[in-house]
Amino acid sequence: MEIKTARRGPQGKESSVFDRLGAGRGGHLNNSSNKICKFWLSGRCLKNPCRFAHSETPDVATIHRPRLTPYYPHSSNALVSNTWQRAPRNSQNVQEKVVNHKSSENVPGKSESHLDDFKKKSPESVSESSSECSVVENDSNLENVVEEKPLEHVLKKTAERVCEFWVQGTCVYGDQCPYLHSWFRGDKFKRLAELQGHNKAVNGIALPLRCNKLCSGSSDGTIRLWDCHTGQCANVINLGSEVGSVCSEGPWLFVGLPNVVKVWNTESGAEYSLNGPVGQVNALESVNDLLFAGVEDGVILAWKGTCESNLTFQLAATLKGHIHGITSLVVGVGNRLYSGSNDHSIRVWDHENWQCIMTLNGHDDVVKSLMCWDKYLLSGSLDCTIKVWASAEDGSLEVIYTHSEEQGILALSGMTDPDVKPILYCSCSDKSVHLYELPTFTDRGRLFAKQEVQTLQIGPGGLFFTGDQTGLLTVYTWLAD
Repeated sequence: MEIKTARRGPQGKESSVFDRLGAGRGGHLNNSSNKICKFWLSGRCLKNPCRFAHSETPDVATIHRPRLTPYYPHSSNALVSNTWQRAPRNSQNVQEKVVNHKSSENVPGKSESHLDDFKKKSPESVSESSSECSVVENDSNLENVVEEKPLEHVLKKTAERVCEFWVQGTCVYGDQCPYLHSWFRGDKFKRLAELQGHNKAVNGIALPLRCNKLCSGSSDGTIRLWDCHTGQCANVINLGSEVGSVCSEGPWLFVGLPNVVKVWNTESGAEYSLNGPVGQVNALESVNDLLFAGVEDGVILAWKGTCESNLTFQLAATLKGHIHGITSLVVGVGNRLYSGSNDHSIRVWDHENWQCIMTLNGHDDVVKSLMCWDKYLLSGSLDCTIKVWASAEDGSLEVIYTHSEEQGILALSGMTDPDVKPILYCSCSDKSVHLYELPTFTDRGRLFAKQEVQTLQIGPGGLFFTGDQTGLLTVYTWLAD
């Protein structure tokens, strides 16, 4: 049923739909039909009188609302280091930051403490305990159960959807609207700023080292450099082609374009071009002296070089295996590169001998995003699931937990909150970003946007950024007590 925007009353006055009985019982208009007004049933009829029946005051319980998920507030201590960034290159604890193989120390491995937490929420554990649940035997018992729920729970403003009419500036409910009139839900972070300039989807955000600029790349063919102090756009680089991905390593900025990877040194201004890709470069990842580019033809290109004063990158390998385009790349500990693809698979590569050592086929749709947390690999897909992978006894990777969403997964990222608790950011195709505390996937809040959020980026000092399909960049920050 098409929902039309409600109109205002005469002389611009707004009339509340809950203040009128309309033309039904108690009304003054003789209806030619006994039909109930469908707009009145949904709480949006503004006609007074209305030629359809308004039989009684609308019951708020009949208004369609999204399914609610409990929100778990948490305390906050002093703000600490916030990013799940790679440890320094010579760090002794680098294996604790990224994935780890049980035997070779190169792929994700199981950690008993976190594994127990994942299992607590697994479907198997739910089915094992289901025999202890009470059963509602008849309708009267069910009625009692329903009546015990307070109305405040139903009308809770922490609904899981932002009001679409509020986004458009046309909502007539005001405080009575059952949906959120806010761009986020959660009490330990806030929205700092909006960076407006791109007119198409933002596909990449990067923060080069020793640079006070935030870099964003868009489908509008531009790179924008934003002043981190003022929030103003300091420079626009017009590339003339869609920017598919952006990443940085040290002071170097890498930009994925059709058939080429552009490289800039943000300190010296030097510019380079890395040729070789055939098609749009949609994924970039860099580690040490290696740069990986995932292309829409399913090929991954690897360049080897240095990111010091003089950039001299040489094409080191061409990795073939995926049959469709690359969507995501992430480097784990040791010699492991993980790639997600439109072919629904994840491949694991040894980037010393450039061989594919494993193919993971747990998803039923496009694998949109990969990330590493502790000793685990997390993958998000358009099949509406996030899968947690860990090392099995035979050295292979297996799914130890699956988290399901109602919408497809577009992007994953993570950081720690002021209480040093790991937070997973999960962008979904319903134009929202879900925040979860790991490893339990406890709900920690939600961000909302006008269109789908395609890219997420973590910054220093508790900052995090989102880029959506409208071209808007939004800056958020965690709050310290």
